[in-house]
Amino acid sequence: MATKTEVERKYEVPVDFAVPDLTRVRGVAAVDEPAEHRLDAVYYDTPDLRLTGHEVTLRQRSGGHDAGWHLKRPASNGNRTETQVPLDGHGDEVPPALMEQIRALSRGERLAPVARIRTRRIEHPLRAADGTVLALIADDVVSSEATGEKALVQQWRELEVELVDGPRRVLDAVDEVLCAAGARPASVPSKLARALADRYPAGKPSGGVDVEGQMLNAYLREQRDAIVHNDPGVRRGEPDAVHAMRVATRRLRNTLHTFRPVLDADRGEPLRDELKWLGQALGEVRDGDVMAVRLGRAVAAEPADLVVGPVAARIHGRLATSTAEARVRLTEALDGPRYAELLDVLDGFVDSEPSATVTGKRLRRLTYKALRRADRRLDDATRADSADANRDSHLHDARKAYKRARYATEAIAPRAGKPARRLSKRLTALQDLLGAHQDAIVTGELLREYGMRAYLDGENAFTYGLLHARQHDVDQRRLDRVDGARRRAGRPKVRRWLQP
Repeated sequence: MATKTEVERKYEVPVDFAVPDLTRVRGVAAVDEPAEHRLDAVYYDTPDLRLTGHEVTLRQRSGGHDAGWHLKRPASNGNRTETQVPLDGHGDEVPPALMEQIRALSRGERLAPVARIRTRRIEHPLRAADGTVLALIADDVVSSEATGEKALVQQWRELEVELVDGPRRVLDAVDEVLCAAGARPASVPSKLARALADRYPAGKPSGGVDVEGQMLNAYLREQRDAIVHNDPGVRRGEPDAVHAMRVATRRLRNTLHTFRPVLDADRGEPLRDELKWLGQALGEVRDGDVMAVRLGRAVAAEPADLVVGPVAARIHGRLATSTAEARVRLTEALDGPRYAELLDVLDGFVDSEPSATVTGKRLRRLTYKALRRADRRLDDATRADSADANRDSHLHDARKAYKRARYATEAIAPRAGKPARRLSKRLTALQDLLGAHQDAIVTGELLREYGMRAYLDGENAFTYGLLHARQHDVDQRRLDRVDGARRRAGRPKVRRWLQP
């Protein structure tokens, strides 16, 4: 299985279009003799075209230099990633490696052919003076047949320009020459979109910011998309994907909580409970990954003569075991019906029409209310003595409250602009300090547990106690900075735009 980032542009051309002299393209020294390919691709999707609706395409293609199963997914900057699996041994069954990547979209639905596209391709490699293949221009004559109540048969011609080893400016230079010759940028995103015609999903709602409800839905939809996008990486055990999906669930939960007066509470509250369940499953894995890095660095930073016994090995082994068990539970959760149902409900929620009660003034008022609630939580912690057992609990509550306020600020930032972004930045700095304090508490508790285990096992517990003390000292210095961060986040000029 191979994955690459695909950078290409598509053009509509008339049947009698003459491909211009491509050596006129800046940087192109030669155009190789064209190669002809006959391509036959069958596209698979769920009955309701769930993959296509999320701009994901899955096909089985024969012919050409890359015959096999191809899965294309959106990537950054308008590009796409393409994962390829050879045809050998799979027949008409979607390879498991690809099924894993689309499980969050298919949700157990049967995948079946939705279109067949045959292409006669004339491919022109463009080379630089040193022989590098800069790009490939594919001149395609296409015929398609889409399934449905009535089969739809079409035929057309188009051009594709795919970057190979050239810089992105090559695409701009080719674009200039092709458009001058009469080519037009494609009005549809893909061959499949044209083949499906009216069946092709209209795409995600615009998510514009002219209407506040659309803006709020767009923020929720962005988090839903992050869950779906990171699902394959979570299944592969990628720490960054676990972190990104966990953050998306937190943003969803907190946004549903802060803005519940203007959202559908009957659907939103049960959804928050399900997101909490998913977030906890992700958190068990994420916390283990983070703790392993944190403690690994802490041990490595100590002089060798202060590391008494197999401290690093014990920490690594215990965390690896607990995290592996948590990863198994997470995978089971992602494979289960509860997760699929959560995504179905989430789809319906974020794609529904926004409430008429959503106004900019009301969203700002709710955000301000969340922010004042966070201030009160921190006041409770500030009033508590450092020896007060409840102080850490108050600080933890304040951290969660400021995080909720920050997410609310992010949600309304498209309309609020620079003031919202500035406040969000100040709240992030404050929240990070409070979060680091909570991390130090959890780390200290774990070190204490490991130290007790070492003692009971007859090992020297000195280093665990030392690490515990180091954590405490660093944390106290960090807490000294909280007041300053709070003042910067609480300045009138930073918050004035929110006040009723």
